[in-house]
This record gives sequence, structure tokens and C-alpha cells, in this order.
Amino acid sequence: MATEFPTSDLPPLETANWLVKPPSLVHGTWPEPKPAAAWLSDRLTEYAPRFASHAERDARRLTALVTSAHERLASGHDVSLGFYLEHPSYLSLALVTCSPNHENRELPCPLTQG
Repeated sequence: MATEFPTSDLPPLETANWLVKPPSLVHGTWPEPKPAAAWLSDRLTEYAPRFASHAERDARRLTALVTSAHERLASGHDVSLGFYLEHPSYLSLALVTCSPNHENRELPCPLTQG
């Protein structure tokens, strides 16, 4: 099972370990926190109608999550969020800083800006 970790799309226990996943599992890279937070906002907007909890769908709560994510990324920290969806599913969203990662400086970025 441990050999499957790098290629599996299951979230790692430590957010920084997304950096060892293959580039095919990366949905985007951004040089600044603002567009990364915008991507997160778009995903939350997309999935919010399916959140199992009505409280998690609240627009103010979602805005606060995006604002907090932007602040964390700007300070060099990773962001990891998870939500139970209707129809037994789970949504995992992660934004990982790199060049270098604050939590694990040895992990390389999977994609570089070209």
C-alpha cells in the first residue's frame, strides 16, 4: 500500500506531501497567493451546493475560508480543507506552497512556471 501513495489521488496525511504526487494530480500552479485563493474560491462555489452540511454552504463562511487561505499562503503556509458532500463523497482541497515548502524544505515543486 505504501508504494501506491505517490500515484494515488487520496490526500496525504501531511499537506506538504502533495509535492511528491505526480504532476498529473496538480490542478494548477500560481506564483502568488491571490490567484491560488481565487482558484479555491471557484472550487468552493462549484461544490458548495453539494456540501452535506447547510452551515458549510454559508457564503460568509466560504468567504472567510478563502480570506484565511490567502493569508496563510502569503505567510508561506499550506492550506488543506475537507468537506463531506451529499451522496457519500468527500472533497479534499489543498494549496501547497513550494520553492521551498515551509514545512518540508526538501520537497521539490512538481511543476515549475515556464
